[in-house]
Amino acid sequence: MDTGGTKPSRRHHRRRCLLISGGIVLALVLLLVILGVTLFRVREATTTINSVKLDGLGAGFNFLNPSADLNVTLDIDLTAYNPNRVRFRYGEGSAELFYRGGQIGEAEIPPGEIGARGSARMVVTVTIFAGRLIGDSAVYADVLSGSVDFETSTRIPGRVTVLGIFKHHIVSYTSCDVTLNVGNRTVEKSSCRYKAKL
Repeated sequence: MDTGGTKPSRRHHRRRCLLISGGIVLALVLLLVILGVTLFRVREATTTINSVKLDGLGAGFNFLNPSADLNVTLDIDLTAYNPNRVRFRYGEGSAELFYRGGQIGEAEIPPGEIGARGSARMVVTVTIFAGRLIGDSAVYADVLSGSVDFETSTRIPGRVTVLGIFKHHIVSYTSCDVTLNVGNRTVEKSSCRYKAKL
């Protein structure tokens, strides 16, 4: 029996299968890359401050033991938005409060998850370092004038995973200049700046 003609045929068939398989794998890789660059391109998650509520304000003076006391509680209502087509998982973030350039308060933002093209709303209660305000006469003057200017800063780190393979880290930053009306404990005006780092 002559088998000499079948060996080249088998090799040729094997080579053709390998070329076709390699072509399919290459096409799939190119498709994934194209989808990752276009349809699943990572976009910056943003954080918007909706409002800042003056939840508690108390000021007093002890005449027996001369000392001032100031207690302030601020609730920052913010929304984190995920413009991506995949979930955005974020770790523990932070919110900081500044008065006349000095940090006077901070709060932790708990970790969470935002669905594709979804948003999450949260209220963060900021703990005020009252001791840093007590010695500042400007804060009492501002309170008596009826309005106090603050600056808030939030940072939320997270990541998105595209197609279960590509992981991209995103950090969302928001800074706002806020003027609080002491009388009705509402925000008179606010101006925010947003930034994200990929």
